[in-house]
Amino acid sequence: MIAIEISRFGGPEVLVPVERPTPDVKAGEVLIKTAAAGVNRPDASQRRGGYAPPSGASDIPGLELAGTIVAVAADVTTWHEGDQVCALVAGGGYAEYCTAPAPQCLPVPRGLDMIASAAIPETFFTVWTNVFDRGRLKPGEWLLVHGGSSGIGTTAIQLAKAFGSPVIVTAGSDAKCEACEKLGAERAINYRDADFVSVVRETTGGRGVDVILDMVGGDYVQRNIDCLATDGRLVQIAFQSGATTRVNLGPVLRQRLTITGSTLRPRSIAEKGAIADAVRQHVWPHIESGAVKPVIFATFPLRAAADAHRLLESSEHIGKIVLVA
Repeated sequence: MIAIEISRFGGPEVLVPVERPTPDVKAGEVLIKTAAAGVNRPDASQRRGGYAPPSGASDIPGLELAGTIVAVAADVTTWHEGDQVCALVAGGGYAEYCTAPAPQCLPVPRGLDMIASAAIPETFFTVWTNVFDRGRLKPGEWLLVHGGSSGIGTTAIQLAKAFGSPVIVTAGSDAKCEACEKLGAERAINYRDADFVSVVRETTGGRGVDVILDMVGGDYVQRNIDCLATDGRLVQIAFQSGATTRVNLGPVLRQRLTITGSTLRPRSIAEKGAIADAVRQHVWPHIESGAVKPVIFATFPLRAAADAHRLLESSEHIGKIVLVA
């Protein structure tokens, strides 16, 4: 099969097509003929040498894909050859074939093609487990999302709206802010022109937001704390501006705030399977009704993964970038 290999750590040019053996199916797995694979920032971190695959995972990048099952382990009874699925994987998505743990597969939603389906697992699993599980967002509560025009951000806007919560987002241009508001955000803040803390306070009548989904870290941590309402929850999923900072923790005690976070890739198959079950139960009906859908900005052939990463790192996109096998 053709796969995209990280020839050495570095820029997008280190992603090169190579010929690899088609992976063997192990117990509990299915083999998927890849139709499309999502491109995510953790892929770029791995390419640069900053995000190693978990033990036992493929060194090929790619955390999500969609395609057709072509082989099933003897102990798997939930899936069959010919089933069309999308899947969350710990690596290996940038290839013509990829194995996936059976519990981490979901059926391609009715009404969606393979390209849109490939953009679901990493972002939708991440948003569900962090906003609705760890963040405990309830209908009517305010959500603030940083990076509102990213794949994570466009997903969070739609899911929060579908479950009855108003959303404020930050983004880096007026065009991105406009796109977020079209998706359903109550207010989109261009962080280059405005102080998001002040705008959040103004928008919520001085109350603050109940949940924040943040991928920035650094000096945003203190500003996020300043945005939270009493009993608010800050959920950290990445640290694009650094994992260390200095903060005043006084409001955490006075307002009973919670600071939490998680990463998806190292979690066990059982944990990821539980997230998949929750997403299928709670989110799939919204996808299949058309109320929620992945926002696809661009597609590239699998062999052009380097070009996809150049676009990803330009931050010019709104929504998701997908490779087509």
